[in-house]
Amino acid sequence: MSTIPAVFLQLRADNAAAAAWIMAFLGIIFMVCAAIAVVMIIGLWKVFVKAGQPGWAVLIPIYNSYILLQIAGRPGWWLLLFFVPLVNIAILAIVSIDLAKSFGQSAAWGVILLFLLSGIGYLVLGFGNYKYIGPPARLAISPA
Repeated sequence: MSTIPAVFLQLRADNAAAAAWIMAFLGIIFMVCAAIAVVMIIGLWKVFVKAGQPGWAVLIPIYNSYILLQIAGRPGWWLLLFFVPLVNIAILAIVSIDLAKSFGQSAAWGVILLFLLSGIGYLVLGFGNYKYIGPPARLAISPA
């Protein structure tokens, strides 16, 4: 009878150690995610300012997607497509390509740096020597 409490005490000690390791792991993951979010905010802020939009717009969740669509030259109703599963991935790829073209870059540049490696791409676009030349659709309509 005296061994039953010892087993329970051992289980409690094991659970406490496991919980401490899990909490430490989750804390590290949270800090990494927060750092990535800050990098994304800084990069997008600079891109918005270069495009003549307010930088603070990056802080408002749905409004920042609308502004990104404006910078890329896409209609505002495309914002609804961001809420459709799987379609939103295709729309984000198209917007990334258009955004790259709005800054004078190629479609491959948009896919690789803005779609796949977005944190790096927005930093390069925001802090690099790239100028906002306007959406590609508007450039195609304007006379040469």
